[in-house]
Amino acid sequence: MTAALTTAQLIDKHLPTLDQALAAIRTRAYWSPYPEHPKAYGADGQGVPGSLGAAEGQAAFDALRGKRFELDQPGTDGWTATEVSPFGLELGVEYPHADIDVLLAAQRAAMPAWRDAGPKARAAVCLEILARINARTHEFAHAVMHTSGQAFMMAFQAGGPHAQDRALEAVAYAYEAQDATPGSAQWVKPQGKRDPLELRKEFTAVPRGVALVIGCNTFPTWNGFPGLFASLATGNAVLVKPHPRAVLPLALTVRIAREVLREAGFSPDLVALAAERDGEGIAKELAVRPEIRIIDYTGSTAFGDWLETNARQAQVFTEKAGVNTVVVDSTDDYKGMLSNLAFSLSLYSGQMCTTPQNLLIPRGGIATDAGHKTYDEVVGDLATAVDKLLGDDARANALLGAIVNDGVKARLESAAQLGEVALASRSVTNPDFPAATVRTPVIVKLDGAKPDSEAAYFSECFGPVSFAVAVDSAADAVALLRRTVRDKGAMTVGAYTTSADVERLVEEACLEECAQLSLNLTGGVYVNQTAAFSDFHGSGGNPAANASLCDSAFVASRFRTVEVRRPS
Repeated sequence: MTAALTTAQLIDKHLPTLDQALAAIRTRAYWSPYPEHPKAYGADGQGVPGSLGAAEGQAAFDALRGKRFELDQPGTDGWTATEVSPFGLELGVEYPHADIDVLLAAQRAAMPAWRDAGPKARAAVCLEILARINARTHEFAHAVMHTSGQAFMMAFQAGGPHAQDRALEAVAYAYEAQDATPGSAQWVKPQGKRDPLELRKEFTAVPRGVALVIGCNTFPTWNGFPGLFASLATGNAVLVKPHPRAVLPLALTVRIAREVLREAGFSPDLVALAAERDGEGIAKELAVRPEIRIIDYTGSTAFGDWLETNARQAQVFTEKAGVNTVVVDSTDDYKGMLSNLAFSLSLYSGQMCTTPQNLLIPRGGIATDAGHKTYDEVVGDLATAVDKLLGDDARANALLGAIVNDGVKARLESAAQLGEVALASRSVTNPDFPAATVRTPVIVKLDGAKPDSEAAYFSECFGPVSFAVAVDSAADAVALLRRTVRDKGAMTVGAYTTSADVERLVEEACLEECAQLSLNLTGGVYVNQTAAFSDFHGSGGNPAANASLCDSAFVASRFRTVEVRRPS
């Protein structure tokens, strides 16, 4: 795109993709416009026109290290560098530190022209931003890897095309919500013998104000993109406040967005970066400013609750902590169940908001296609499955990535004191990054009938820690599941059963407590993975999150419709 490319040209370019996205969210069938395999982008960009291949993406990432990350945004009053790669790689990237008064004033001034452009033009500009991000997926993959600790393939997929899918999904929902009301209408009310009453009415989607995206350390793009693009597509300016240990992926996003906005004839200040100095903690200050009217947050329950309570001037969307649970009642594919659970517990060292934590297993054992299995056998066989999956260090590194911070490491190391250890965690050496902390999961046995065990399994232990909780029966498991979701929240629930009655109990519990459920997964789909355009990430109906990625409720309150009436 050049500066001469108009919004009309952008609409022509991207409308087919938008139409396909709109169809996908209505049918919930599989669809994605962004290839998820690195080879699709070509060695020299042959796969996607203008894209960076593997070597080019690596070179682009390397070129960012040890330098200042220029953004040319107003109010820069200094520079800050706070990132440390979990793999031990020296990053040394410095980001502009902003005078917030100056930056927010510029963002507010940029909004009227963006509002007047209309929903279709805004959607087209957003899709152009995503197209350029997609073309640089290899570069983003390294940025995500070295800020989150994800292994490369996961960083490439989850931090690249899967995050882009979620962004496009948000744009589609935003466009659909705004398009539901026509831009104008002729209103004629008959008056019998008298002349009719006639009015010409115009309807404009009006943004709420500046939107604040508070980024997370583990999934900076996957969790950050939906709110960013939902707010931008509904006419709001967006201020991106990255996690201090995961700035680079969102800084790249801001740079690309500003470039596209400028070339399309809009102020680049519609998207800006608010990088903080070490220990500055500017999120609280930003969250209560009157200019901030929307907040998207992923992180701890404590700060999420604080935002919901104190940022009263803003519409707050939070994804917080939860205790994800799997009910293990029975299975007709014992080997497949163990394999599926082993992968779910191991992926990215359990550092996903959707990773199972509590495995509720009847103390009397379960029925399987391999015969009856006692509680101890189920737990022991699962430990063996994890060991087998991660027995090869190369494979282990590819699945586990690195421990993202010292808090996760501390929880992992203290988990062994909570009960009988069924599977001990071991250290894995990464030959490419010897400084990385790589650890396999720990599985701890707990008795659900003992009150002293509840403190462990009834609170989130984020990281590669799982509890095999012995319960009296499937009914007791479902009762504990209900209480866990109601009191602590859950992003995901899983269950394995061959009983229609147990399946009905679990499903009814999830419907009533508003939790997303996966039943009898034994193949290549896992409870901690969701597909954009089809799966809902979180429900917004339990304490783990007050919003779902993505649904109409995620976008509808980001704008209001203002009507102007005139005599016809």
